[in-house]
Amino acid sequence: QVQLVESGGGSVQAGGSLRLSCAVSAYTYSNNCVGWFRQAPGKEREGVATIYTGGGITYYADSVKGRFTISQDNAKTTVYLQMNSLKPEDTAMYYCAAFSAAWYVCHTSAEDVSAFAYWGQGTQVTVSS
Repeated sequence: QVQLVESGGGSVQAGGSLRLSCAVSAYTYSNNCVGWFRQAPGKEREGVATIYTGGGITYYADSVKGRFTISQDNAKTTVYLQMNSLKPEDTAMYYCAAFSAAWYVCHTSAEDVSAFAYWGQGTQVTVSS
């Protein structure tokens, strides 16, 4: 069974940093699309960043470009989201998600919630002003 386990959320002041981790089932990790989504209260879930684990190809939503970095550790089958220069509007529940796809499908589906078949339980990020 596919498992995605997030960790690393917390509370931070505006301008601060957090790093989220997503531990992915080993047999699911290779050549898959892994993404981070977030959902604030009363808002729709939105894509933040994705990485194709087969080659490290990344995608970022415009709202986080230059501030967030998605990366992978193949030995640990873990995907990270480094979040810098955090803003109050980044406050949300952050979810890790994955699905099996070629890199170009991963890239074009990066913000499509319905494309991702597997989801973690989420980790809360709160940024205070």
